[in-house]
Amino acid sequence: MKKSFLIACAAAAVLLAASSADAMQGCGGGFHRGPNGYCRPNRPAVVVVPGPAVGGYYHGRGYWDGRRYWGHRYYHGGGWRYR
Repeated sequence: MKKSFLIACAAAAVLLAASSADAMQGCGGGFHRGPNGYCRPNRPAVVVVPGPAVGGYYHGRGYWDGRRYWGHRYYHGGGWRYR
């Protein structure tokens, strides 16, 4: 009886100790393990905003063709030309 009780207590202690360390990898809330094993803060999600639209007019700058701004554009041969 004593032996089974001690085994049950030891198993419970191991399960309780392992579950709290595995939840956050031992770093605590808001942190995680980095590549070197140190605790690092979690960063918020990165939001990427789109750049200027190709062919769009931007006041004070001109038309964006994907590389640079042009002051004027005109339709020629099925496409746009910039100058």
